[in-house]
Amino acid sequence: MTTVTFDTLELVDKLKSAGIPQAQAEAVVRVISEAQESLITRDHLDSRLDRATAPIHTDLAVLKWMMGAVLAGVLSLVLKAFF
Repeated sequence: MTTVTFDTLELVDKLKSAGIPQAQAEAVVRVISEAQESLITRDHLDSRLDRATAPIHTDLAVLKWMMGAVLAGVLSLVLKAFF
C-alpha cells in the first residue's frame, strides 16, 4: 500500500513558527500521521472490488455456456424442421 510521506519535523517547525506551542504542534502532526495510515489506495479498493465481483463473473460464465447450449439446441431443431 502506498502512502504519502512528509517530513514531520519540518511540519512541527512550521507550526511552531506560526505560533502554535510545541506540544500542540507535535499532537497535530501525530494525528495527521495516524490518519494517513487508515487511508485506502486505489489498488486496495480495486482488489477488494475484484474479490467482491468474482462470484458474479463466475455466474455469468456459467450462464453464457448454458445460453450457448440452449441456442445450439434450438438451432438444431429449426434446421431439422426445415431441412
